[in-house]
Amino acid sequence: MDRMIYLSMSGAKAAMQRQDSLANNLANVSTTGFRAELEATRAVPVLGSGASTRVFALETTIGHSDAPGPITTTGRSLDVAVKGASWLAVQALDGTEAYTRAGSLDVDAEGTIVTRSGLQVLGDGGPIQLPPGSEATIAADGSISARLPNGSSSVVGRLKLVTPEAPLARGADGLFRAIGGEALDADPLARVQDGALEGSNVSAVENMVAMIAAARQFEAQMKLMQTAQDDERAASQLLAI
Repeated sequence: MDRMIYLSMSGAKAAMQRQDSLANNLANVSTTGFRAELEATRAVPVLGSGASTRVFALETTIGHSDAPGPITTTGRSLDVAVKGASWLAVQALDGTEAYTRAGSLDVDAEGTIVTRSGLQVLGDGGPIQLPPGSEATIAADGSISARLPNGSSSVVGRLKLVTPEAPLARGADGLFRAIGGEALDADPLARVQDGALEGSNVSAVENMVAMIAAARQFEAQMKLMQTAQDDERAASQLLAI
């Protein structure tokens, strides 16, 4: 009887964890540049005397989906959609270099190019600064030109675009970093599409169907636990007779 309880309990827990991951994906279905989280189940043996035959099934994150999201044309000069497998480099709140596909950029009060969340966008030589009163335009190679009120224009920097050879890891802040934490080299061949944004690559329909399936799996596991309880009660009654 205890085997059935172990199996159903671990299955129900894995279904709950899968629901959490799917719910997070659905919550970010409209988040610019969001990458869907992928899930998998792994077997974890139970440690302890007499439990060597017991194994828990635990949900684990195996990474993210690199499928491209839909491109939406905005016409805004500071919006960029990173093409291919490249990423935009930003400076995270902890001071480390991180990467994102969210290309909705802005200019703060000091003239520094930042993301919508206030993170400094990195260029080949660090944060990119615009002259006071200038308007920025971004070329396909990431070069940023500043046009002054007198009509003159000059290149003030270039977005740092990286193309990682190995998959990146998502941090707790939602930004991506190299597995070892090192800063990646800029890719001179990386390109962006100006006046456009890449949407989330989460499929709302697929995630809704997966959530329904996970809910049914959870109900099935709970019914197994109830069955185990009923069987144990019946066995106790027979032994009492």
